[in-house]
Amino acid sequence: MRQLLVILFIIASLNSCSNYHDGDMSDHFDGNRFFDPEVQYSNNFWSFLKWQITKKSTTWPNFVEVKKYDTPPKKVFGDKIRISNVGHVTFLIQTQGLNILTDPVWSKRASPISFVGPSRVIDPGIKFDDLPPIDVVWISHNHYDHLDINTIKKLWAKHKPRIITPLGNDTIIHSYDKKIQVESYDWGDEIKISDNVKLHLTPMQHWSARGVFDRNKALWAALTIETIAGNIYFIGDSGYGEGRYFKRDKEKFGQFRVAMMPMGAYEPRWFMQYAHMNPDDMIKSHQDLGSPYTIPSHYDVFKLTDEGRGETLTALKDAMQRQKINEKIKILEVGQYYDVP
Repeated sequence: MRQLLVILFIIASLNSCSNYHDGDMSDHFDGNRFFDPEVQYSNNFWSFLKWQITKKSTTWPNFVEVKKYDTPPKKVFGDKIRISNVGHVTFLIQTQGLNILTDPVWSKRASPISFVGPSRVIDPGIKFDDLPPIDVVWISHNHYDHLDINTIKKLWAKHKPRIITPLGNDTIIHSYDKKIQVESYDWGDEIKISDNVKLHLTPMQHWSARGVFDRNKALWAALTIETIAGNIYFIGDSGYGEGRYFKRDKEKFGQFRVAMMPMGAYEPRWFMQYAHMNPDDMIKSHQDLGSPYTIPSHYDVFKLTDEGRGETLTALKDAMQRQKINEKIKILEVGQYYDVP
Protein backbone atom coordinates (compact mmCIF):
# COMPACT_ATOMS: atom_id res chain seq x y z
CA MET A 1 0.00 0.00 0.00
CA ARG A 2 2.82 2.41 0.90
CA GLN A 3 4.54 1.80 -2.44
CA LEU A 4 1.25 2.42 -4.29
CA LEU A 5 0.77 5.74 -2.54
CA VAL A 6 4.35 6.74 -3.37
CA ILE A 7 3.74 5.94 -7.04
CA LEU A 8 0.50 7.96 -7.07
CA PHE A 9 2.28 10.90 -5.45
CA ILE A 10 5.09 10.76 -8.01
CA ILE A 11 2.70 10.56 -10.97
CA ALA A 12 0.74 13.55 -9.68
CA SER A 13 3.90 15.61 -9.32
CA LEU A 14 5.31 15.09 -12.83
CA ASN A 15 5.68 18.78 -13.56
CA SER A 16 6.80 20.30 -16.83
CA CYS A 17 10.50 20.56 -17.65
CA SER A 18 10.12 24.17 -18.85
CA ASN A 19 12.02 26.88 -16.98
CA TYR A 20 10.37 28.80 -14.17
CA HIS A 21 12.88 31.63 -14.54
CA ASP A 22 14.58 33.09 -17.60
CA GLY A 23 17.34 35.42 -16.52
CA ASP A 24 21.03 36.09 -16.55
CA MET A 25 23.38 33.46 -15.18
CA SER A 26 24.90 34.13 -11.79
CA ASP A 27 26.98 32.43 -9.11
CA HIS A 28 23.84 30.48 -8.10
CA PHE A 29 21.92 30.19 -11.42
CA ASP A 30 23.25 28.38 -14.48
CA GLY A 31 20.53 29.61 -16.85
CA ASN A 32 18.35 26.59 -16.12
CA ARG A 33 18.58 25.69 -12.44
CA PHE A 34 19.50 27.36 -9.17
CA PHE A 35 22.17 25.92 -6.89
CA ASP A 36 24.11 26.60 -3.72
CA PRO A 37 27.53 27.77 -4.92
CA GLU A 38 29.30 26.29 -1.87
CA VAL A 39 27.62 23.02 -0.83
CA GLN A 40 25.22 21.47 -3.34
CA TYR A 41 22.36 19.09 -2.59
CA SER A 42 23.40 15.53 -3.48
CA ASN A 43 20.20 13.52 -2.90
CA ASN A 44 18.30 12.48 -6.00
CA PHE A 45 15.12 10.68 -7.05
CA TRP A 46 16.62 7.29 -6.21
CA SER A 47 17.60 8.50 -2.74
CA PHE A 48 13.99 9.54 -2.25
CA LEU A 49 12.73 6.13 -3.34
CA LYS A 50 15.19 4.40 -0.99
CA TRP A 51 13.90 6.48 1.91
CA GLN A 52 10.27 5.81 1.01
CA ILE A 53 10.83 2.06 0.86
CA THR A 54 12.90 1.84 4.05
CA LYS A 55 11.29 4.60 6.12
CA LYS A 56 10.51 3.99 9.78
CA SER A 57 6.86 3.63 10.75
CA THR A 58 5.74 6.05 13.46
CA THR A 59 2.28 6.64 14.85
CA TRP A 60 0.66 10.04 14.63
CA PRO A 61 -2.84 10.92 15.86
CA ASN A 62 -5.49 11.50 13.22
CA PHE A 63 -6.51 14.80 14.75
CA VAL A 64 -5.50 17.10 17.62
CA GLU A 65 -7.74 19.91 18.84
CA VAL A 66 -6.45 23.47 18.86
CA LYS A 67 -6.58 24.49 22.51
CA LYS A 68 -7.42 28.10 21.70
CA TYR A 69 -7.62 29.88 18.37
CA ASP A 70 -5.94 33.26 18.15
CA THR A 71 -8.05 36.27 17.22
CA PRO A 72 -5.41 38.84 16.33
CA PRO A 73 -5.92 42.62 16.42
CA LYS A 74 -6.33 44.46 13.13
CA LYS A 75 -2.95 46.18 13.46
CA VAL A 76 -0.02 46.62 15.85
CA PHE A 77 1.90 49.89 16.10
CA GLY A 78 4.87 51.49 17.83
CA ASP A 79 7.73 49.26 18.91
CA LYS A 80 5.49 46.22 19.33
CA ILE A 81 6.04 42.98 17.43
CA ARG A 82 3.25 40.40 17.77
CA ILE A 83 3.76 36.92 16.27
CA SER A 84 1.01 34.31 16.06
CA ASN A 85 1.75 30.64 15.40
CA VAL A 86 -0.75 29.52 12.76
CA GLY A 87 1.05 26.19 12.40
CA HIS A 88 4.03 24.53 10.71
CA VAL A 89 5.90 27.62 9.43
CA THR A 90 2.86 29.84 8.91
CA PHE A 91 3.16 32.89 11.16
CA LEU A 92 1.23 36.13 11.31
CA ILE A 93 3.74 38.89 12.03
CA GLN A 94 2.23 42.20 13.11
CA THR A 95 4.35 45.32 13.49
CA GLN A 96 4.50 48.91 12.23
CA GLY A 97 0.84 48.76 11.19
CA LEU A 98 1.58 45.90 8.79
CA ASN A 99 0.29 42.32 8.75
CA ILE A 100 2.72 39.83 7.20
CA LEU A 101 2.02 36.13 6.60
CA THR A 102 4.87 33.65 6.11
CA ASP A 103 4.49 30.52 3.95
CA PRO A 104 0.70 30.48 4.43
CA VAL A 105 -0.90 27.02 4.42
CA TRP A 106 -4.55 26.60 5.40
CA SER A 107 -5.10 23.49 3.26
CA LYS A 108 -5.70 20.04 4.72
CA ARG A 109 -2.85 18.44 2.77
CA ALA A 110 0.64 19.52 1.72
CA SER A 111 0.45 17.57 -1.52
CA PRO A 112 -0.33 17.79 -5.25
CA ILE A 113 -3.15 15.28 -4.64
CA SER A 114 -6.25 16.05 -2.59
CA PHE A 115 -6.54 12.54 -1.13
CA VAL A 116 -2.87 11.42 -0.80
CA GLY A 117 0.12 13.00 0.86
CA PRO A 118 0.94 14.65 4.20
CA SER A 119 -2.26 15.61 6.02
CA ARG A 120 -2.35 18.15 8.80
CA VAL A 121 -3.33 16.75 12.19
CA ILE A 122 -4.17 20.11 13.78
CA ASP A 123 -6.18 22.98 12.31
CA PRO A 124 -4.56 26.37 11.63
CA GLY A 125 -4.30 28.44 14.80
CA ILE A 126 -6.16 31.38 13.23
CA LYS A 127 -9.40 30.73 11.42
CA PHE A 128 -9.10 32.12 7.90
CA ASP A 129 -12.05 34.48 8.34
CA ASP A 130 -10.46 35.86 11.52
CA LEU A 131 -7.35 37.08 9.74
CA PRO A 132 -6.84 40.85 9.83
CA PRO A 133 -6.23 42.61 6.50
CA ILE A 134 -3.08 41.02 5.10
CA ASP A 135 -0.54 43.43 3.59
CA VAL A 136 2.32 41.10 2.67
CA VAL A 137 2.63 37.38 1.96
CA TRP A 138 6.12 35.89 1.96
CA ILE A 139 6.72 32.49 0.32
CA SER A 140 10.20 31.09 1.01
CA HIS A 141 10.24 28.31 -1.59
CA ASN A 142 8.03 25.98 -3.61
CA HIS A 143 7.65 22.79 -1.54
CA TYR A 144 4.00 21.95 -0.97
CA ASP A 145 4.12 22.60 2.78
CA HIS A 146 5.30 26.16 2.03
CA LEU A 147 3.73 27.17 -1.29
CA ASP A 148 0.03 26.31 -1.03
CA ILE A 149 -1.82 27.44 -4.15
CA ASN A 150 -5.32 27.13 -2.68
CA THR A 151 -4.42 29.37 0.25
CA ILE A 152 -2.73 31.90 -2.02
CA LYS A 153 -5.85 32.08 -4.19
CA LYS A 154 -8.02 32.71 -1.13
CA LEU A 155 -5.69 35.36 0.25
CA TRP A 156 -5.52 37.13 -3.10
CA ALA A 157 -9.31 37.09 -3.52
CA LYS A 158 -9.95 38.52 -0.06
CA HIS A 159 -6.93 40.70 0.78
CA LYS A 160 -4.96 41.49 -2.42
CA PRO A 161 -1.65 41.46 -0.52
CA ARG A 162 1.79 42.02 -1.95
CA ILE A 163 3.00 38.47 -2.61
CA ILE A 164 6.78 38.33 -2.44
CA THR A 165 8.88 35.26 -3.21
CA PRO A 166 12.25 34.19 -4.64
CA LEU A 167 12.78 33.93 -8.40
CA GLY A 168 10.73 31.38 -10.32
CA ASN A 169 7.97 30.86 -7.79
CA ASP A 170 5.93 33.57 -9.52
CA THR A 171 5.78 31.35 -12.61
CA ILE A 172 4.37 28.47 -10.54
CA ILE A 173 1.63 30.67 -9.05
CA HIS A 174 0.79 32.19 -12.44
CA SER A 175 0.44 28.71 -13.94
CA TYR A 176 -2.62 28.34 -11.70
CA ASP A 177 -3.96 31.91 -11.92
CA LYS A 178 -2.37 34.62 -14.08
CA LYS A 179 -4.40 37.36 -12.39
CA ILE A 180 -2.58 36.97 -9.06
CA GLN A 181 0.13 39.62 -8.78
CA VAL A 182 3.44 38.20 -7.58
CA GLU A 183 6.81 39.92 -7.08
CA SER A 184 9.89 37.71 -7.41
CA TYR A 185 13.39 38.60 -6.24
CA ASP A 186 16.92 37.28 -6.04
CA TRP A 187 19.32 36.74 -3.15
CA GLY A 188 20.64 40.11 -2.02
CA ASP A 189 17.57 42.06 -3.12
CA GLU A 190 15.92 44.64 -0.87
CA ILE A 191 12.20 45.46 -1.06
CA LYS A 192 10.71 48.58 0.52
CA ILE A 193 7.34 47.85 2.12
CA SER A 194 6.89 51.14 3.97
CA ASP A 195 9.02 53.97 5.36
CA ASN A 196 9.70 51.80 8.41
CA VAL A 197 9.94 48.29 6.93
CA LYS A 198 12.20 46.66 4.34
CA LEU A 199 12.54 43.02 3.31
CA HIS A 200 15.87 41.40 2.48
CA LEU A 201 16.40 38.05 0.71
CA THR A 202 19.50 36.05 1.58
CA PRO A 203 20.67 32.48 0.90
CA MET A 204 19.62 29.49 2.95
CA GLN A 205 20.81 25.91 2.53
CA HIS A 206 17.91 24.16 0.83
CA TRP A 207 16.54 23.10 -2.56
CA SER A 208 13.26 23.22 -4.47
CA ALA A 209 10.88 21.03 -6.49
CA ARG A 210 7.19 20.40 -6.95
CA GLY A 211 7.66 17.44 -9.26
CA VAL A 212 10.20 14.96 -10.54
CA PHE A 213 11.64 17.10 -13.34
CA ASP A 214 11.61 20.65 -11.96
CA ARG A 215 14.24 20.33 -9.23
CA ASN A 216 15.90 23.66 -8.35
CA LYS A 217 14.15 25.56 -11.15
CA ALA A 218 12.82 28.01 -8.56
CA LEU A 219 14.91 29.77 -5.94
CA TRP A 220 14.63 29.54 -2.13
CA ALA A 221 15.61 32.23 0.39
CA ALA A 222 15.82 33.37 3.99
CA LEU A 223 13.97 36.54 4.93
CA THR A 224 15.06 39.44 7.11
CA ILE A 225 12.37 41.98 7.94
CA GLU A 226 14.18 45.19 8.80
CA THR A 227 12.03 47.49 10.95
CA ILE A 228 12.56 50.48 13.21
CA ALA A 229 11.34 48.21 16.04
CA GLY A 230 14.12 45.68 15.38
CA ASN A 231 15.07 43.04 12.83
CA ILE A 232 12.91 39.93 12.35
CA TYR A 233 14.33 36.74 10.84
CA PHE A 234 12.33 33.99 9.17
CA ILE A 235 13.52 30.66 7.76
CA GLY A 236 11.05 28.36 6.04
CA ASP A 237 13.45 25.43 5.65
CA SER A 238 17.20 25.13 5.92
CA GLY A 239 19.93 22.73 6.81
CA TYR A 240 22.48 23.95 9.33
CA GLY A 241 25.48 23.88 6.98
CA GLU A 242 28.00 24.71 9.72
CA GLY A 243 26.00 27.87 10.37
CA ARG A 244 27.59 29.70 7.45
CA TYR A 245 24.49 31.58 6.29
CA PHE A 246 23.25 32.38 9.80
CA LYS A 247 26.63 33.81 10.76
CA ARG A 248 26.74 35.91 7.59
CA ASP A 249 23.24 37.30 8.18
CA LYS A 250 24.22 38.22 11.74
CA GLU A 251 27.27 40.01 10.36
CA LYS A 252 25.22 41.75 7.66
CA PHE A 253 22.19 42.83 9.67
CA GLY A 254 23.49 43.04 13.23
CA GLN A 255 21.23 42.10 16.09
CA PHE A 256 17.89 40.36 15.50
CA ARG A 257 15.03 40.99 17.89
CA VAL A 258 13.25 37.74 17.06
CA ALA A 259 13.73 34.74 14.76
CA MET A 260 11.43 31.95 13.56
CA MET A 261 13.54 28.85 12.98
CA PRO A 262 12.60 25.38 11.66
CA MET A 263 13.65 22.24 13.53
CA GLY A 264 11.39 19.42 12.30
CA ALA A 265 11.25 16.81 9.53
CA TYR A 266 14.85 15.78 10.19
CA GLU A 267 14.84 11.94 10.19
CA PRO A 268 16.51 9.95 8.71
CA ARG A 269 19.57 12.18 9.01
CA TRP A 270 21.35 10.58 6.02
CA PHE A 271 18.57 11.94 3.79
CA MET A 272 17.38 15.06 5.65
CA GLN A 273 20.53 16.62 7.08
CA TYR A 274 21.30 18.86 4.11
CA ALA A 275 17.84 20.42 3.97
CA HIS A 276 16.37 20.27 7.51
CA MET A 277 17.71 21.13 10.95
CA ASN A 278 17.08 19.05 14.04
CA PRO A 279 16.62 20.70 17.48
CA ASP A 280 20.38 20.71 18.21
CA ASP A 281 21.03 22.39 14.85
CA MET A 282 18.30 24.93 15.51
CA ILE A 283 19.88 25.89 18.84
CA LYS A 284 23.24 26.34 17.12
CA SER A 285 21.64 28.57 14.48
CA HIS A 286 19.93 30.57 17.26
CA GLN A 287 23.36 31.14 18.81
CA ASP A 288 24.93 32.00 15.44
CA LEU A 289 22.32 34.74 15.05
CA GLY A 290 23.33 36.28 18.37
CA SER A 291 20.71 34.49 20.53
CA PRO A 292 17.62 36.55 19.68
CA TYR A 293 14.22 35.51 20.97
CA THR A 294 13.55 32.44 18.86
CA ILE A 295 10.31 30.65 18.00
CA PRO A 296 10.82 27.04 16.80
CA SER A 297 8.73 25.84 13.85
CA HIS A 298 8.18 23.10 11.25
CA TYR A 299 7.07 20.27 13.59
CA ASP A 300 3.95 18.38 14.75
CA VAL A 301 1.52 19.69 12.10
CA PHE A 302 2.25 17.55 9.01
CA LYS A 303 3.81 14.08 9.18
CA LEU A 304 6.59 14.64 6.68
CA THR A 305 9.40 12.36 7.84
CA ASP A 306 10.24 9.53 10.23
CA GLU A 307 10.06 11.14 13.66
CA GLY A 308 6.92 10.64 15.72
CA ARG A 309 4.69 13.49 16.80
CA GLY A 310 6.07 14.98 20.01
CA GLU A 311 9.62 13.65 19.50
CA THR A 312 10.89 16.99 18.19
CA LEU A 313 9.72 18.96 21.22
CA THR A 314 11.15 16.36 23.58
CA ALA A 315 14.50 16.54 21.79
CA LEU A 316 14.41 20.34 21.92
CA LYS A 317 13.71 20.45 25.65
CA ASP A 318 16.52 17.96 26.28
CA ALA A 319 18.92 20.07 24.22
CA MET A 320 17.86 23.27 25.97
CA GLN A 321 18.45 21.64 29.36
CA ARG A 322 21.89 20.36 28.33
CA GLN A 323 22.94 23.77 27.10
CA LYS A 324 21.15 25.72 29.85
CA ILE A 325 19.11 27.75 27.34
CA ASN A 326 15.63 28.71 28.52
CA GLU A 327 14.59 32.32 28.41
CA LYS A 328 15.33 33.09 24.74
CA ILE A 329 13.62 30.12 23.03
CA LYS A 330 9.85 30.53 23.07
CA ILE A 331 7.80 27.43 22.27
CA LEU A 332 4.39 28.39 20.91
CA GLU A 333 1.51 25.98 20.57
CA VAL A 334 -0.63 26.31 17.46
CA GLY A 335 -2.97 29.23 18.15
CA GLN A 336 -0.66 30.92 20.64
CA TYR A 337 0.85 34.35 20.05
CA TYR A 338 3.91 36.11 21.40
CA ASP A 339 4.45 39.79 22.17
CA VAL A 340 8.18 39.97 21.56
CA PRO A 341 10.07 41.68 24.41
